[in-house]
Amino acid sequence: MNKIRVALIEDHDLTRVGIRTALQQRQEIEVVGEAANASEGLKLLQISHPDIAIVDIGLPDKDGIELTRQIKANQDGDDDSNTKVLILTLRDNKEAVLAAFAAGADSYCMKDISFDNLLEALRVTHGGNSWIDPAIARIVLQQAKETPEAIEPVTIDSKTVAINAADAEYDQMIAAYPLTERELEVLQLIVEGCSNAVIAEKLYITVGTVKTHVRNILNKLCADDRTQAAVRALRSGLVG
Repeated sequence: MNKIRVALIEDHDLTRVGIRTALQQRQEIEVVGEAANASEGLKLLQISHPDIAIVDIGLPDKDGIELTRQIKANQDGDDDSNTKVLILTLRDNKEAVLAAFAAGADSYCMKDISFDNLLEALRVTHGGNSWIDPAIARIVLQQAKETPEAIEPVTIDSKTVAINAADAEYDQMIAAYPLTERELEVLQLIVEGCSNAVIAEKLYITVGTVKTHVRNILNKLCADDRTQAAVRALRSGLVG
């Protein structure tokens, strides 16, 4: 099995060491090098040509977004040989998210992401899809409503979905089978990436009750799973 070759560009020592150490425990990952700033990062990429560069957005010498733009500008047209960029950041504001993708970022993760999800993001990105942290997915979806032609298919919670503005059929479906106030609360938490157990804790209900609400939500939205329900809810403006 070919390993996913990863370079890590992160200025915070503890964060960089922690990510590197965790990744090195996985046989499918090869950490080819690390850098603490953008200039060192560019040299590293030129030498090692990794599959994926994990780039911190807040580097000391150059913004990670500008670094991403420079990385992409230096690449040729062969997508298979080019380094993909996975942005890792604490910033979830609209400007940062959209600027990162405009610069050519392939995926976008928050720094509080679980290690399992980071691994999944690396796998998805390596496979040629974009992985978007559920915490910022709504920003991309909102932008898609405004400029649907500008957004490519992305992956939310490990599933690749095409994001477009809401279709009339969804509006008719929601009007015919409106969600209850409690179902909307559950749906909001699904969009935020909460598990059934976390939803139960937040709403002071049992996990069994949460499962019932989730089942009703899927039926009313004609969704196959939670991810599809979240996408349709955001597209239709059911949740913010």
